[in-house]
Amino acid sequence: MPPLNGYIDLRSDTVTHPTPAMREAMMHAEVGDDVFGDDPTVRRLEFLAAEWMGKEAAVFVPTGTMGNLAAFLAHCGRGHEVILGDQSHSYLLEAGGMAALGGIHPRPIPNQPDGTLRLEDIEAAIRNSADEHQPITRLVCLENTHNRCGGAALTVEYTHAVGVIAKRHGLRFHIDGARIFNAAVALGVPARELAAPADSITFCLSKGLCAPAGSLLCGDAAFIRLARRARKMLGGGMRQSGILAAAGIVALNTMVDRLKNDHAAAVAFANGLRSLPGLILEPDTPQTNMVYFNGAESVHLDAPAIAARLKERGVLVDVKGARRFRAVLHYWITPTDIDAVLGVLADILVRA
Repeated sequence: MPPLNGYIDLRSDTVTHPTPAMREAMMHAEVGDDVFGDDPTVRRLEFLAAEWMGKEAAVFVPTGTMGNLAAFLAHCGRGHEVILGDQSHSYLLEAGGMAALGGIHPRPIPNQPDGTLRLEDIEAAIRNSADEHQPITRLVCLENTHNRCGGAALTVEYTHAVGVIAKRHGLRFHIDGARIFNAAVALGVPARELAAPADSITFCLSKGLCAPAGSLLCGDAAFIRLARRARKMLGGGMRQSGILAAAGIVALNTMVDRLKNDHAAAVAFANGLRSLPGLILEPDTPQTNMVYFNGAESVHLDAPAIAARLKERGVLVDVKGARRFRAVLHYWITPTDIDAVLGVLADILVRA
């Protein structure tokens, strides 16, 4: 496969291009007006997504960020509070949408290195609903896999334990499952088992599954009716979106099982990095398709400088700190690409 845009691009699995089968399906997609509810390809995709997640219904949205925000708006009212991780995408990387657009208060608690929230921390964060001075706790949110915690996969057992707490306190439970299929493949369980305790879950088509755009928000039928209203409010009602949905159907039917190849590629890349003096792998990496690593203090170049030299030689990586890098393996990265990146890195480190 040719490099993406002339680069070996390890910045994210969001850089993936649609496969030839997706492009063919998009060209021949049967379409209608999705806002009127009559795009048959979108309807097929939503049915398929709900089936994958074991939920009653789903709604197709342009992005995972919109899917999460639509979920928050459907679950919560103004002045309600969401318990979520302090390293979560929804807290750090969604432009404060829940607060800015929904009047919803985030209650961040520490993410553990494995991406979990301690059960006792969740319990302690639940407000006293009888105290009129406090926000009303309404929702608990997890992220699976957890991006900033190394692409960690949260287990069925842990997710069920969080579901028990939510139910006991009368709370709703949402999962930001942007990469839920990576978690399912890594853990060897159906995605629906990871989604089962949650009232709602989002997942992305446009990351490791290679579709060009789109996410699905899944839940029960009453919740999805509220989410559709939120999607409209947020400007997410597309028209002949069956063209995009067609690629999503191909993604769900053909791209899930092959995610194990990306995980294996991440292991191969990490093993190569271990042999390079001056680089330090983070503990337990990789868990799925992400490799987090750091430049040692002995290396005189910081991460931005190393990334700049990599770019000059046709390689893109994601810089996450002064010495921290993230590399994400995906469909468009070959074993030859991995060897090439390791060779370039080795040369840069020798010259540093």
